[in-house]
Amino acid sequence: MKVAVVGATGMVGEVMLKVLAERNFPITELLLVASQRSVGKKLSYKGEEYTIIGLEDAVLARPHLAIFSAGGDTSLEWAPKFAAVGTTVVDNSSAWRMDPEKKLVVPEINAAALTKEDKIIANPNCSTIQLVMALAPLHKRYKMKRVVISTYQSVSGTGVKAVQQLENEMAGVQGEMAYPYPINRNALPHCDIFLENGYTKEEMKLAREPQKILDDRTFSISATAVRIPTAGGHSEAANVEFESDFDLSEVRQLLHETPGVVVQDNPDTNTYPMPIYAHDKDDVFVGRIRRDESQRNTLNLWIVSDNLRKGAATNAVQIAEYLVDKQLI
Repeated sequence: MKVAVVGATGMVGEVMLKVLAERNFPITELLLVASQRSVGKKLSYKGEEYTIIGLEDAVLARPHLAIFSAGGDTSLEWAPKFAAVGTTVVDNSSAWRMDPEKKLVVPEINAAALTKEDKIIANPNCSTIQLVMALAPLHKRYKMKRVVISTYQSVSGTGVKAVQQLENEMAGVQGEMAYPYPINRNALPHCDIFLENGYTKEEMKLAREPQKILDDRTFSISATAVRIPTAGGHSEAANVEFESDFDLSEVRQLLHETPGVVVQDNPDTNTYPMPIYAHDKDDVFVGRIRRDESQRNTLNLWIVSDNLRKGAATNAVQIAEYLVDKQLI
């Protein structure tokens, strides 16, 4: 199993290598790939040192699998070149997610749709993954009509530059700005770029991606995405209207039985999900489970997950594991 990690020097790429090692993914040859300015540098994996190579050399090496975490433009240009030599690409960027010819996959939900012919597979947006992990079992049981979601997203979702901005501001140091405003002691209702409809690109990902993953466009989602000064972990407040009524104990049981979901929901002991506890974990944590008393058949949930792990690296590796297990690569 020859595996290329494209974008190995980035924040998600580093976590990708950590997750591949932790899960003991079956690699016989590892190619660490990055932009031209990083070529020749060294990175370690499982105690061995590897020299970073460029994209052209990686394509010539014809890996069985390439996991991309290098941005949309890179994926648009290079994923087809890898696919053309027989490589299966799992892409972390937004480049292919809404392409009708490409699968958008959360393994616990829709991995069964994958075939050998799928040479470019899209990894969903980080905030989408944790949302659908919580909603999928409830949608199957009660059928969703409408979801209103507000997110509280870590600066790590923007990248190294944003984490550095937060650390600089906390230390009182002037430095490069990833955001148009300070993030320390602040909340920015601005994740990704603004679109013509007044929503941000992140908000529209949340509106559209779950419909594709669940293969159902009969429900609608409205989102507001906010960046907050946490260094890791995204949180979401979801208000979910169903077609049929629900029992709260059954809701908790359905979530409890869902692989990859952990219920943390006991107000008596102040037990609820928080980014500080989700850090470096692969689960999606759900709590504050309560009925919306202002509207029929409507539920409130609080959903937290590590955006660099299940929201990115772990989900991509789980897709790769499924492909290997089912002999699709």
